[in-house]
Amino acid sequence: MTVSEAYRKTKDNLTKAGFEAPAFEALCLIEKVFGFNRLLLITKGEETIASEKKLTALTELTEKRLKHEPLQYLLGKWSFMGIDLLVGEGVLIPRDDTEVVTSLCIDFLSGKENTAVADLCAGSGAISLALEKYAGCKVTAVELSEKAFSYLTQNIELNNSAVNALNGDIFECHTSVADNSLDLIVSNPPYIKSGDLAGLQEEVHHEPQMALDGGESGLDFYRRIVPLWKTKLKPGGAIAFELGEGQYDEVSRILADNGFGGITESIDFGGVQRAIIGTLLQK
Repeated sequence: MTVSEAYRKTKDNLTKAGFEAPAFEALCLIEKVFGFNRLLLITKGEETIASEKKLTALTELTEKRLKHEPLQYLLGKWSFMGIDLLVGEGVLIPRDDTEVVTSLCIDFLSGKENTAVADLCAGSGAISLALEKYAGCKVTAVELSEKAFSYLTQNIELNNSAVNALNGDIFECHTSVADNSLDLIVSNPPYIKSGDLAGLQEEVHHEPQMALDGGESGLDFYRRIVPLWKTKLKPGGAIAFELGEGQYDEVSRILADNGFGGITESIDFGGVQRAIIGTLLQK
């Protein structure tokens, strides 16, 4: 069997199973196993596969994907805003949606120097690493899960980053953070309603529930983070969150009730109010 034949077989299997992007996914798996990107597949795809071990590896990966294991977990690495991140079981997969809140933070930090940021529920470190890279800020990334924290520290090392990783509970470790010390607090917290978890697509069920479950209303983390962490902000500092669909109005009220003004939304490509930021008003 040639590499091109293996690619076509993989694509056909994914197509028959109803996957939305079978050509893209098949290419990703081919590159994972054989190191052939699209150009190599075109120019050298007729090479015969000499390694039965690699062919078996491709078959095993394809079977796992057909069982809806996340493609990102199978590849072991995913890109977020041009940053390579190691991912796998136990850590939330970085999504394009999270670019919305990250960009909102970069805009807020633009023009400011020596800024300090806390990223709460940091997961793989996607937001932390992007803010360090594109806003030049000093970031402390807080993550409770041991598995996710392992990926966070690996990604910091992979990207030669100076992000400070803290393995702790965001509802407890705030006591060790000095008041008036942060320019920005950002979080992509769990925000899915507990009752909605069972109806999520099959791939999402492979991701850690603790990174998804936002309680009965989906708002538990917003309601707890804001009052606990707001004193950590410098005058004029801000809190920014990623949001679930339909959560903007309530999170906006939470911020306003806790002394935040200049509350602004940011819309994703689907027209959803995907992110919010508010600035702590001076007393």
